[in-house]
Amino acid sequence: MTRLKVLFSAYACDPMSGSEAGKGWRVVSHMAAHHDVSVLTRANNRESIEASMRNNPIDGLRFTYYDLPRWVSFWKRGQRGVQVYYYLWQIGAYFRGRKLHRDCSFDLVHHYTFGKYWMPSFLCMLDAPFVWGPVGGGESTPHNFSSHFDLRGRFYEMVRNLARWIGERDPFVRLTARRSAIAYATTADSRERMRLLGARQIEIRPAIALDDHDIAHLGALGAPADDRVRFIFIGRLLGWKGIGLAIEAFARAALPDAELWIAGAGPEDAGLRKLAADRGIGSSVIFWGELPRKEAFAKLGQCHVLVHPSLHDSGGWVCLEAMAARRPVICLDHAGPGALVSNEAGIKVAANSDQQVVADIAEAMKRLAVDRSLRMRMGEAGRELVVTRLAWPSKCAEMSQMYGRLLGRDGPAPASQ
Repeated sequence: MTRLKVLFSAYACDPMSGSEAGKGWRVVSHMAAHHDVSVLTRANNRESIEASMRNNPIDGLRFTYYDLPRWVSFWKRGQRGVQVYYYLWQIGAYFRGRKLHRDCSFDLVHHYTFGKYWMPSFLCMLDAPFVWGPVGGGESTPHNFSSHFDLRGRFYEMVRNLARWIGERDPFVRLTARRSAIAYATTADSRERMRLLGARQIEIRPAIALDDHDIAHLGALGAPADDRVRFIFIGRLLGWKGIGLAIEAFARAALPDAELWIAGAGPEDAGLRKLAADRGIGSSVIFWGELPRKEAFAKLGQCHVLVHPSLHDSGGWVCLEAMAARRPVICLDHAGPGALVSNEAGIKVAANSDQQVVADIAEAMKRLAVDRSLRMRMGEAGRELVVTRLAWPSKCAEMSQMYGRLLGRDGPAPASQ
């Protein structure tokens, strides 16, 4: 297909980061293999991006850096402040993008980060086909789980729901949805909310993938050195991550000589330690604290199964990493992990109530603890899924095909996930 001129909106874009910023960098750097990619991003990403481009130049990739005036930076204080600053940045980015479009006449405009369905992208107003996403955030904590949260957790859920309610009534969010030639949702929940906003053509696609280096590194971890079965949770210790459910399930499973490792830090740390002690499993639940990514991978390599009972993740990076490392995943059949993890690569439990989830995760732990061949089969299936469908090169090749279909320059669409 002819190389297209594509403008990406990637507020978060940093080659040295993971999560949202790492996602922004990886998609634009891999899309440059297919098209001439211009990226509108924040000025504070400049140093990291230019250092990476000096060491590893990428043809067909250029950046325009834009930030709000310095006096506006007070809006960035705290997580809620970041959202306000991001909204204001999007307004200013439209005028910068409009000038770029006059100079370059882009074939297509693609918004990628931030990936929230309830925030607008003002670049949708440019005179070019607009691709929105993948975006998420439409996932909610299932009903009957409110007792799982303490006061801080309930307040967080209330604020999150209020932010989405306000965003869904923002005329510019609705304009973003209506002007999208195609919209990508990370989950079925997000797809439904985007449909209600006015998006017409919506497909479910994960927003995340792994690069070849991580896939190779994780694939080389091998099996744990000893036979003691270890389950591991990796992530921030927040109420909605569901770590308490994993501890309760591990206590219920009552597996002799097994361990549950918890790698991460956060406000729930003390409460989770107390919960493990109260359930009589304090010596079998090992808290490692926050670890650098390389060390977290090493800990994953010493364990047999990832446990990730998150209540409303839009994605689930650690699930991808575990599958790439041939580790089965125990998660809820809900939100991002439920969409990412196949039935062959892990055990997904229904999310009907906290007691049911605890019981089902305990059964999944017992099953995987005693059945080594099942762990191996699920591990290989997860690895195959990541290599064939959830690696950045294949993901971006699929996205390039979508561009061609959108502009009438390519063949039929690949099958939806």
